[in-house]
Amino acid sequence: MDDNYIIKLVNVEKSFGSQKILKGLNLSVVEGKTSVIVGGSGQGKSLTIKHILGLMKPTNGQVLVYDKDINGISKKELKEIRSNFGVLFQNSALFDSMTIYDNVALPLRERTKMSEAEIKDTVNEYLELMEVRGANDKYPAQISGGMKKRVGLARALVLKPKIMFFDEPTTGLDVAMSNEIYRIFFRTQAKLGYTAIIVSHDVPKIFKLADYVLLFHDGIVEDNLTPEEFQLSDKPVIRKFVETTMGRLYSSEMEDIQ
Repeated sequence: MDDNYIIKLVNVEKSFGSQKILKGLNLSVVEGKTSVIVGGSGQGKSLTIKHILGLMKPTNGQVLVYDKDINGISKKELKEIRSNFGVLFQNSALFDSMTIYDNVALPLRERTKMSEAEIKDTVNEYLELMEVRGANDKYPAQISGGMKKRVGLARALVLKPKIMFFDEPTTGLDVAMSNEIYRIFFRTQAKLGYTAIIVSHDVPKIFKLADYVLLFHDGIVEDNLTPEEFQLSDKPVIRKFVETTMGRLYSSEMEDIQ
């Protein structure tokens, strides 16, 4: 793997009372690449994202972003680091009482000194990038689930973050719409060059976006591999995951290709 890591978790542990969820987790994210986090429910995937965002502190271990331990810095420094983040939540987290235009404009109004004319140009640029047309004056309840995802992505990207987090981005979407969202993800990352971290159960389709796949199991990261390496891994836990999610036939076919 590349040594150009911008996020590292080192021996991170997290306990809630007597229940230990993260058990010495180590994780590295390469700048400009897409890292996909997979694993069963309750393995600490979303919890780990919350640690990187600084929303939770580990019981033990370090969370390093740009070589800074975010649990040992000032609030001002943490705010500066967070300014590099964009997040797309499962439900898109749009404000129901605001129009699509105002939802996307909100971060620009709150965190920049742009004029309304500049904001208008920027909002329209990002909605066009997401292929959202003719919906500026509509409200979230008036658009489809797939369009909500696009609007949520436009809002997350409008401040040009360097690192994007996606937590189960295709939850609730049908196969066709999921594929469409993935296509937009691929195209926008190629255009904007951000680092992407995606938590997803949508295996194996999500592998098409991945540069690296990280399997969470029993409180640790089993490995950090390319999609091809992951699908052909001899590690028992990874092998079982591949066979469970893709089937033995799929694994055999992958081996025959090599």
